[in-house]
Amino acid sequence: MIRTPPAYSGLFDRDALTPDSYWASLRYFNLYRLAIGALFFGIVAIYHDALNLGAHRLDVFRVVSGAYVLVGVGFGWLLRNWRERFNLQLSMHVLADIVAITILMYASGGIRSGLGMMLLISLITAALFAPRRLTWLYAAIAAIAVLIEQTLWVLAFDAPTATYLQPGLLAIGFFAGTGVTAWLAQRVAASQQLAQQRGRELERQMQVSQLIIQDMHDGVVVLDRDGRVTQHNPRAQRLLEVESLVGEELGSLLPGFQRAWLGWRSGSTAAPVHDLDAGGRGLRVRFVQTGVGTEFGVLFLEDVTRMREQAQQLKLAALGRLTANMAHEIRNPLSAISHASELLDEDRGPADRGRLTRIVRDNTRRLERLVSEVLQLSRRDRMTADRIDLKAWLPAFLEEFGASESVPAERFSFQAGAAAEIEFDQEHLHQVLWNLLRNAVRHAPPTASSIRIELRAIARQVQLSIIDEGPGVPSSEQAQLFEPFFTTDSKGTGLGLYLARELCATNRAQLDYIDDMQGAHFRIRFREARP
Repeated sequence: MIRTPPAYSGLFDRDALTPDSYWASLRYFNLYRLAIGALFFGIVAIYHDALNLGAHRLDVFRVVSGAYVLVGVGFGWLLRNWRERFNLQLSMHVLADIVAITILMYASGGIRSGLGMMLLISLITAALFAPRRLTWLYAAIAAIAVLIEQTLWVLAFDAPTATYLQPGLLAIGFFAGTGVTAWLAQRVAASQQLAQQRGRELERQMQVSQLIIQDMHDGVVVLDRDGRVTQHNPRAQRLLEVESLVGEELGSLLPGFQRAWLGWRSGSTAAPVHDLDAGGRGLRVRFVQTGVGTEFGVLFLEDVTRMREQAQQLKLAALGRLTANMAHEIRNPLSAISHASELLDEDRGPADRGRLTRIVRDNTRRLERLVSEVLQLSRRDRMTADRIDLKAWLPAFLEEFGASESVPAERFSFQAGAAAEIEFDQEHLHQVLWNLLRNAVRHAPPTASSIRIELRAIARQVQLSIIDEGPGVPSSEQAQLFEPFFTTDSKGTGLGLYLARELCATNRAQLDYIDDMQGAHFRIRFREARP
């Protein structure tokens, strides 16, 4: 037979998680008990029953009030030496109050003495800390005690039954007071727990943010209204090369900063980024809106010199890879031309001579195309940001491409929403789309609408998709798709997609391959033209 534990067996178990504030409040509750008991005992010792305390049984009132004081002393010793089972100790305190105050109320003449309100104080105080089930238990015991005391007066001293109204109202007050107090205490405890949790989360977030700010490559400086430094990270101190930065005016350390700072704060200039010189080191100062008023400002310091050095190193590394690949790509056509020229020196017939001449011509054209694309790559930084309405520009471009490449117009399907203006060099855009469409024509089947061009604008970003119904790009080759000299076409140079992505990056756009369908899907994300 399986025995189930009682429903309320866990109320009086050991509770090591009870907050220290609960134990402190219980001590104060006991001090209140000692003060009330001593007050009652002192009043009857001096004035006897002149103040109606103990008017019915003075001897009982004197003994119970003295015992009440002793009980308070015992509870005080227990609280100092036994910090366990909080609910059990609280229940002992409340039951002692109920018994003592009920007897003192009887000794003072019953409900008309007014001592019943002392029970309400004890119940409300206990409801601040006790579980809700215990608060209802305390209220029920207090109500029963008051009603029993009134019943004693009715049975033993012939009090009228109409006098049950006052004890009944007092009992209702017990339940109402403890219920409302327990509900409010629960709300306060939940709010306190939430506040502590949010405080811990905020502390962790501040620690993480502090670590990030300490180790970031950019300098972070917080300025007050007058441009004095109130906070900074170590990187800012190293960039400005000063021993102490807090309290310093940044305008005295950075020539030209004060004018830029005052202009940005007053709103006379909207440029949040300024390039300044600090002792031969180029610094880029970027102001940031804090959104918390105008008392403080935040700025970021970037080492422009270091950025230029890193950019130069990246360019040199890319140039090295490009040169190595070019050497490899040029070697094959040159070998074919050299071999063909040697064979031409021999006595060959007209058929062999024509075939060898064609080999020389084809490889020469391949070299010319390779050199042409490399020259275009070197000129990619020469750009002009033209305003282009793609919805109006693309149909004319498709017509030009179809006429030049001998592609029927029905193979293209153009879909566009509202007009979308972009900022892009028109010659660069022409070259990018020409390369993408040439690839699509080569791989798509020669059917109607096998190549789709879709134009749409999403959240101030213009997206142009070129989609074909061909086999697509295998997953194993997608990582190399935009690398220079990677091609699956024996006659291609492998620079088309690489050059297209570089031209997009130059115009602050992004070209990606989207693997979301059967065919090939290339998407260009443009920056929308400013009003």
